[in-house]
Amino acid sequence: MGSETPNRLLDLLGVELPIIQAPMANFTTPQMVVAVAKAGGLGSLPSAVYSESLLREALDTVRAGTTAPINLNFFTHTPPAEDPARQAAWRARLKPYYVEAGLDPDMPLPAGGRAPFDDAFCKVVEDYRPEVVSFHFGLPAPDLLDRVRRTGAKVLSSATTVAEALWLEERGVDAVIAMGYEAGGHRGNFLTDDMATQVGTFALVPRIADAVSVPVIAAGGIADRRGVLAAFALGAQAAQVGTAYLLTPEAGISQVHRDLLSSAEDTAVTNLFTGRPARGIVNRLMTELGPLSDLAPAFPTAGAAVGPLRKAAEAAGRGDFTPLWAGQAFRVARPMSSADLTRALAGV
Repeated sequence: MGSETPNRLLDLLGVELPIIQAPMANFTTPQMVVAVAKAGGLGSLPSAVYSESLLREALDTVRAGTTAPINLNFFTHTPPAEDPARQAAWRARLKPYYVEAGLDPDMPLPAGGRAPFDDAFCKVVEDYRPEVVSFHFGLPAPDLLDRVRRTGAKVLSSATTVAEALWLEERGVDAVIAMGYEAGGHRGNFLTDDMATQVGTFALVPRIADAVSVPVIAAGGIADRRGVLAAFALGAQAAQVGTAYLLTPEAGISQVHRDLLSSAEDTAVTNLFTGRPARGIVNRLMTELGPLSDLAPAFPTAGAAVGPLRKAAEAAGRGDFTPLWAGQAFRVARPMSSADLTRALAGV
C-alpha cells in the first residue's frame, strides 16, 4: 500500500530529492540544514536541546540561508517524576569514575536534558511555519497537534513497529518514518520498551509499507546510495539519513567523535547516557556498565551525572563517557559536504 513512486512524497514535502537529513540533536547545525535544503533534500533542525529563544535564533539563521522547505523536529516524551533514590544510586555507581578522574563525586550537577514539545515550542511553529514538523516518541497532545496542523505543516513521526505505524496513521500523520534497529541515536519507540523485539530496516520497511496507506520513509542503516535504492525496493518513498551527515564539515561533533567514526567497529543500543535506548559507538562506559542498565535514571535525566566525566575524558582526547551516536552502517559513510552527500544519496 505504501510502495508508490517517490513522487507522491516529494509533492507532499515540497522537495526535489527523496532524501531527509535526520534531525540529530547536538550534532545538526543550522548550516547543515541550509546545505541540505539548498541541495534539494529536506533539512531537519532538532529542537529538543534548544530553549525557545535559541531555537528561534537557529531558525533565523536557517531562514536567512534558504527559503526551501525545512523540517522542525521535536521530542514528545513526558518528563519523569523526581526520583532521588534512583539518582543517588546512579551517582554511587559512577563514583569510582569520578575518583579516577579527580572529580568530586558529590559535585552539584547542572540541570538540562531534552525538552518535550509544549505550548512555547508550538508558538515557534506557529510563528515560523516550517513546511514539515516531525516528532520522536509518538505525537504531542491532540490540542498541540491540531495547532501544528493549522499552520499548514506536514506531520511526520517515527515508528519502530507496525503497531506504532498504525497508531500514527490513525492519528493523521502525513507520512511514517520506519526506523529500523540499525539506526543511530535515540530509538523512536513509544508503544513498547522491549529492545529485544525491535526490527531491522529490511524487515520493518516492507511490513509498514504493506500496513499503512500513507507514504513511508526508511531510516536506519542507510549511509550511501546503495542503502537508498534498497529502501525504495522495500517500499519506501524516501530515505532519512543521519550518521553519514556526521562526517560532513557542517556537523557539530567533537573531534573525538569524528575520529571514532573512521576507526571504531561496533555500535550498541544503550540507555546509559540519557536513560532511554539509543545506538552509539561502543565505548568504555557501555562496555563496563551495560550497555543497557536498570541503574540508569529515567530519560532524560541520566546524562547529568555522566556530563562531568565526559568533559574530563574529552579534554584528554578520549570518548570513554561520550554518547557517540552512530548507526550500524557508519563505516560505509565517506567524508564530503552536506550538499554533496545529499546529491550522492539521491543519485544526482
